[in-house]
Amino acid sequence: MKRIVGSIVIGLIAALALVYVCDCAVWRVRVAMGGGMGSVVVSNIVVMPLKGSKEEYDWGGTAEVSCSQSIFPQAGSGACWWLRRHNVVFER
Repeated sequence: MKRIVGSIVIGLIAALALVYVCDCAVWRVRVAMGGGMGSVVVSNIVVMPLKGSKEEYDWGGTAEVSCSQSIFPQAGSGACWWLRRHNVVFER
């Protein structure tokens, strides 16, 4: 039983590594052809601590953030699909 579980875990790790390497290769080809990067408008909210374990939320405006058009984050930028769904950033 342990062998089967171990084989499944190793197989999943290998498959994830393969998907990451392929995603990185496709993204690099896109960047070389002039694409691969995008931008998303993100809202910033500043969270300031108050007395009594309370917090105050202030609007910090919006900013355009560069992102990679890939499955995983590349080149220090988040993936565009992730930023489109999570377009509010809380700064503490």
